[in-house]
Amino acid sequence: MRDLKPHPNHAVYLRALRALSPQARLCKAFELSAFTRALLRAGLARRFPDSSATELDRLAQDRLEKCHNRNY
Repeated sequence: MRDLKPHPNHAVYLRALRALSPQARLCKAFELSAFTRALLRAGLARRFPDSSATELDRLAQDRLEKCHNRNY
């Protein structure tokens, strides 16, 4: 079973985020979102190496729609 203790630098990370202005935090959120989407697309490209860019975009969109929380 996976150990769920926070990383030793977690508190440092939280302090750094709290020190940011609201605008900087929003920019960081957009940056992390873009990075996550890039990782998803890179993983799909590796998994499906013969797919075109359009097909990879569709696969990524399909996966994002499946995990989207529709409870709000």
